[in-house]
Amino acid sequence: MANSYTTEDGVQRTTVIERRSNGGLMIGMIVIIALVAAIAYFLFAQDSREQRQSDALVSAAESVDDAARDAGTAISDAANRAAPKQ
Repeated sequence: MANSYTTEDGVQRTTVIERRSNGGLMIGMIVIIALVAAIAYFLFAQDSREQRQSDALVSAAESVDDAARDAGTAISDAANRAAPKQ
């Protein structure tokens, strides 16, 4: 931006004013992007952790089911051997 003016003694003067950005906008944008990236990372990490916990519970439940079936089969076999044949 340039301002032209005349002094009291009649001399024509021009003043050039340069405005420069201080980088505040750029720093603000970088901070916002970093914040969004951090939030996304923690949300995905938590979702993954919950999925692993869920998988562990399902696996434990399947193991209990298998053990109960094996116990039922063993009891049935023992009862069949102990029962008198007709």
